[in-house]
Amino acid sequence: MPRVIPPSVEPDDEYFWAGVAEHRLLLQECADCRTLRHPPLPMCGHCHSTAWTTRESKGFGTVHSWVRSVHPAAPTDEGRIVVLVELDEGVRFVGNLVDTPLDAVANEMPVRLTWREYDGVTLPQFVPTEDAK
Repeated sequence: MPRVIPPSVEPDDEYFWAGVAEHRLLLQECADCRTLRHPPLPMCGHCHSTAWTTRESKGFGTVHSWVRSVHPAAPTDEGRIVVLVELDEGVRFVGNLVDTPLDAVANEMPVRLTWREYDGVTLPQFVPTEDAK
């Protein structure tokens, strides 16, 4: 994997990175209508409230789509598998699928959250669940 550049933490997503540091995947939740959203936004798209709180994801979902990504500076590298996961809570989350051969990746594959550290940066990642085919 290419060198990981630490995220630039902004006030709108500071809660997210604080959760990551504790191995918790926190999703933004509207404090008024309870609609979940990710990525973080300043206003609820459902009721337009600017009040929000967080809810922890259980970390389970299914692969909605995926792509093999190879860094141009390392074209002989196997690259990584980037997935768009539909979390069981109903929001989509982009991450990497790890510990999985390329020929085993499929849309609708059940996955669960795991945590990996790269260059001192902890990141949420996904692995197939036991019931993956």
